[in-house]
Amino acid sequence: MVQIETATLNSLDQIAPLFDQYRVFYKQKSDLNAARAFLENRILNKESILFVAFLNDKAVGFTQLYPIFSSVSMQQSFVLNDLYVDSAYRKRKIGEALLNRTKQYCKLKNAKGLALETAIENPVQKLYEKLGWLKDVDCFHYFWPSK
Repeated sequence: MVQIETATLNSLDQIAPLFDQYRVFYKQKSDLNAARAFLENRILNKESILFVAFLNDKAVGFTQLYPIFSSVSMQQSFVLNDLYVDSAYRKRKIGEALLNRTKQYCKLKNAKGLALETAIENPVQKLYEKLGWLKDVDCFHYFWPSK
């Protein structure tokens, strides 16, 4: 049975390879040392919440949340920035378990909700919709690249 735990510095060596695989999935160059350092900084600086899925004591997936705040509603929300399950462990409801854990955490924190963005061709959209996520059709998403 899959167990979902909050990442700590002690679990970095198990999580970093997954994070590196996730970045490679999104066409980034593999860099395990940089992946580990990035996650270590997020944990040390309390800048994100990282949930890790373990199956038989092996890290097989993760999701990472970043806090944001709405001035209009004066509430905290979270951006679900990363969700990844090792390809050898897909189709076992691990992604679903991770998403459900993020929803529990959001409720625990009395947050307004969770936001995410995903590639248009990403097939995991069906899972998001199955679990009650709503596709935003009321506004556009813009991004200003600094470089």
